[in-house]
Amino acid sequence: MADFSLTGRVALVTGSTKGLGLSMAVSLARAGARVAINYFNDSDAASRAAALVEKEGQKVHVVRADVTEPDQVGDMISRIENALGPVDILVPNATCDQPQKTIEEYDWAEYQTMIDFFIKSPFLLTQACVSHMKKQRWGRIINIGTECFVRGTPQFTAYVAAKGGQAGFTRSLASELAPFGITVNIISPGWIPVERHEKDPQEMKDEYLSGIPMQRWGVPLDIAGAVVFLAGDAASFLTGQNLTINGGISVA
Repeated sequence: MADFSLTGRVALVTGSTKGLGLSMAVSLARAGARVAINYFNDSDAASRAAALVEKEGQKVHVVRADVTEPDQVGDMISRIENALGPVDILVPNATCDQPQKTIEEYDWAEYQTMIDFFIKSPFLLTQACVSHMKKQRWGRIINIGTECFVRGTPQFTAYVAAKGGQAGFTRSLASELAPFGITVNIISPGWIPVERHEKDPQEMKDEYLSGIPMQRWGVPLDIAGAVVFLAGDAASFLTGQNLTINGGISVA
């Protein structure tokens, strides 16, 4: 269907070499978008991700950049524009380690890291992409939040505080950019076991799974499908929303 086609669009998913980010990148390509893969540490994983996108028949460009550094963000967007065209669909997905600690155990450096990844990075990326979006009067910014903000997960204050700021950034930006035909939404996944969760204690996984009303784990495609929907014309009148995808665990 035309409303769900992304043919002719250019999408950037940061942190897109594995896990949720990779699924988003592949799904956007499957819908017709040319896709930029961003990574910082693992060039081999980036190459594998690019190959998966190419299997969908779309042009792909791999770019290394620290998405918390202004100069590197600006250079990345310029390189993507030269290779694929200006970014139409922006998905700030890159993340950092997320330690769970009591408030006494945290130090400010850990808070600052969270702020850099979940507020500073989306801000820098948006600034770098929004001029083109305004000019063409079409754009999609899809932030990636967390159910932890809604649920108030304990001993997670640094992560939850930064993600809460990102949610507020999304709402305000949505109001600001709506007159230009640019939608800004945030997707808040539940706990979806991907590579970064391989060493999580089994008892924690069992307890979480037991509380999911849908009685199954979420998978990366559950999130990627929502990204594709929000990126298309079918969602053109949907902005400023926080879409929580966790099988209903935060309904109560």
